[in-house]
Amino acid sequence: MELRTLGRSGCAVSALCLGTMTFGAETDEPGAHEQLDVFVEAGGTLVDTADVYSAGLSEEIVGRWLAARPADVRDRVVLATKGRFPMGTEPNALGSSRRHLRRALDDSLRRLGVEHVDLYQLHAWDPLTPLEESLRFLDDAVSAGKVGYPGLSNFTGWQLQRAVDVAERDRLAVPVTLQPNYSLLVRGVEAEIVPACLFNGLGLLPWGPLAGGWLSGKYTRDQRPQGTTRLGEDPDRGMEAYDRVGGRERTWDVLEAVQDVAEARGVSMPQVALAWLRARPAVTSVILGARTTGQLRDNLGSADLVLSAEETARLDAVSDPAAPDYPYGELGVEQRSRTLSG
Repeated sequence: MELRTLGRSGCAVSALCLGTMTFGAETDEPGAHEQLDVFVEAGGTLVDTADVYSAGLSEEIVGRWLAARPADVRDRVVLATKGRFPMGTEPNALGSSRRHLRRALDDSLRRLGVEHVDLYQLHAWDPLTPLEESLRFLDDAVSAGKVGYPGLSNFTGWQLQRAVDVAERDRLAVPVTLQPNYSLLVRGVEAEIVPACLFNGLGLLPWGPLAGGWLSGKYTRDQRPQGTTRLGEDPDRGMEAYDRVGGRERTWDVLEAVQDVAEARGVSMPQVALAWLRARPAVTSVILGARTTGQLRDNLGSADLVLSAEETARLDAVSDPAAPDYPYGELGVEQRSRTLSG
């Protein structure tokens, strides 16, 4: 598998990353360990988790897998986790304050069974905590040997730029990565976030590369989801989300283009979507979030797939965020209100 540097750092990571949000929820522990084995055997190195995934269970599952594997396997893994969201009910059990992040990091290290993680990420912007406080904690954690590099997740363009500026001004460890939601159906990050990452040398770690399953090809115009799909398990909430995305003509245009490329290549639709994203500017590693080992194996099949200029141009055009029918406005940025807990 192709290796790339982790943003501006010198740390090498695989161009595909194993996301573990399903571990302990949609994927049981034996299945999760099987996914980790398959991923590493395929040449994958970057494993991403977070304290809030399954309320810490995801980290525990990864930790038990690490403890049961020989040193040469453990040494291949570049381990990333995140902190910021609620891990308790008391007022200081969330946010990016020094008090919360100190406990969150120590708890993550304990659950993972390690003394340090390679990448520790602020899981989202915290409007109540001074950015200097959060960044100085990350710098202290780097100096203490608990963290290799700091990173960010779900920051907007201006928030990212502010974090880099403050870190450089105060001579603190500068974030090396950003995790955004990014796919052929969600390209709003290209307006401000991608340019900011390119300018500052941050590597993108896109999550949601298959747009919640839409780019897997399992949804069609004439068959509404049912059964055990992620949208079908909760009919009320799921169908609301389905109708919001499926009601856009451009969604079906993108799916048709992805399907055409996949059929012509003799590969799956997810492999085409992942190959397109892996080749985007500033992308370091694309986060795979599979429920089953079969899904993961298919996703890993994209590792060697390189789309032609013609294929890329068609996918670019049909999903263009500058087009008038892009659902989130002229700049491709969806405006949402955010609370401290969400």
